[in-house]
Amino acid sequence: MALPVIDPARYEDQLAAKLDRYRADFAEFDLPEPAVFRSAPLHYRLRAEFRLWHQDGRVDYAMFDRANPKQPILLETFPAAAEPIASLMPRLRDAIQASEPLRRKIFQVEFLATLSGECLVSLVYHRPLDEAWEAAARALAAALDIQVIGRSRKQKIVLERDWVQEVLEVDGQRLRYQQFEGSFTQPNGGVNQHMLSWARAQARAQAQAVGARPEGAGDLLELYCGNGNFTVALAPLFGRVLATEMSKTSVRAAHTNLADNGVGNVTMVRMASEEISDALAGGREYRRMAGVDLAGYRFSTLFVDPPRAGLDAGTIALAKGFDHILYISCNPETLRDNVAALAETHRIAAAAAFDQFPYTHHLECGLLLQRR
Repeated sequence: MALPVIDPARYEDQLAAKLDRYRADFAEFDLPEPAVFRSAPLHYRLRAEFRLWHQDGRVDYAMFDRANPKQPILLETFPAAAEPIASLMPRLRDAIQASEPLRRKIFQVEFLATLSGECLVSLVYHRPLDEAWEAAARALAAALDIQVIGRSRKQKIVLERDWVQEVLEVDGQRLRYQQFEGSFTQPNGGVNQHMLSWARAQARAQAQAVGARPEGAGDLLELYCGNGNFTVALAPLFGRVLATEMSKTSVRAAHTNLADNGVGNVTMVRMASEEISDALAGGREYRRMAGVDLAGYRFSTLFVDPPRAGLDAGTIALAKGFDHILYISCNPETLRDNVAALAETHRIAAAAAFDQFPYTHHLECGLLLQRR
C-alpha cells in the first residue's frame, strides 16, 4: 500500500467514499444512517514512528512505501502528527544530529503524545546503551521537556517514567488516563473523545428506555478493555462492571485509570475473551476468577472493542444471550461477519462511523445491537 497523501482538500471526498462502502456492506442488515464523527484534517495522530536514515553524516526521519521498500522517503515534516509531535520532530532531530552518543547507530524513533500536551520518545538502537548515552539522553529530556526511553536488543532504559498522562474531555467531564509506551492506545485523540461520548449515549439511552436510574441499569461485561479507555467512561452508567484484558501492562494501567477517575464499581480479570465466555457458559473453573461471583451479576449489556480478527465463535455464542451489544470495530469486514452471525437474535439499532485514520481506507465503526 502506498503512503497516504495527506491533503485536506480531499478529506471530505475520501470520507464520503468510506461511508458509502460502510452503508453498502451493511445494507442487508438494515443499517440505520450512521452518525459520522470526522477527524481533524491535520495533526490528528498521537502515535507515530519513523526510521532514522543516516546519509553523508546526517540523520533524517524516513518512511518507506511498500511498493518500493528499499528506497527511503525522507521527511522534513509529517502533517498527520499531533502538534506536540510535529513541533518536537525538528528539534529532536537536530539534538540527535549534534550528539554523537545519541546519533551513533540509532535507527528508529517512536513518539507517543497526548491531547494534554505530554510527549514520550523512544530511541531505538543497533548497539548497547552505555553511561554516555544515558547522560546525553537525560540532557535531551531536560532540554526538550519530554520523557525519554532508550531501547536496544534486550535492553530498555527508562529515564523517568514510561507513560504519559492523557486528559480527555467527554460529556463535560475530564477523564484521566495513564498511557504506557508499547501498549495500545487510541491513535486519534479527538476521534477517541467522540467514540467515548457516542458509547455513553447508547448506554444512557438503554437505561432511559427501561426507566432505570444508572445504578439500576443492569451490569456491563466488557471484553478487551485495554487500559480502561471505555471502562472509565461507561462504568458510571451501570450497576457493576466485569472487565477483561490479557495484557499485564494494560491491566496495570486500567487499575490506575479507574482509581484516578474515582471509578469503584469495576472488577477486572486478566483473561482472554474465549476464557470468560467459557466461564460464563458454565465451563471449567478458572483460578483468575476466584472470588468473582459470576452468578451475582445482572448483565444487560456486552461491550466489545476487539482486535481486527473480530469475535471468536465462543464469544459470538455468549453475545447472543445479551439484550444489548455495544460493538466498536476497527475492521468492517470482520464486523460484518459477526453481525451476520448474530442476525437471527439481534438487529442493528444504532450505527456510527469514526474516522480514526483519514486518507486511508480504514474506518472505525460503532454498532448498537439489540435483541429482537
